Amino acid sequence: VQVAESGGGLVQAGGSLRLSCVASGNTLSINAMGWYRQAPGNQRELIAGKSYSGGPTYYADSVKGRFTISRDNANNTMYLQMNSLLPEDTAVYYCRVVTGPYDYWGQGTQVTVSS
Repeated sequence: VQVAESGGGLVQAGGSLRLSCVASGNTLSINAMGWYRQAPGNQRELIAGKSYSGGPTYYADSVKGRFTISRDNANNTMYLQMNSLLPEDTAVYYCRVVTGPYDYWGQGTQVTVSS
């Protein structure tokens, strides 16, 4: 499975961005997809994720109410809509795709929020 993120950029505080994650290859075996982010000096953290087998969507407390994930199953794409962005949302955002015991990561996309 290959994973590619896009949509990052520079935005002012209060603005919005939509990130995209496209999975290709053996996409029939995908169990779950999620968005992570890593700010300089910090560990990579899960901010939103969804299992393909159902169940609730997970959001970290830091993004709950501001970020929303959605999926376009026909195109194996997952989106992260980010609203009301804050300077502390500045990070490299990564998409993770889980297939059984394996997981795959994209190269990341930089999001910078200016105050």
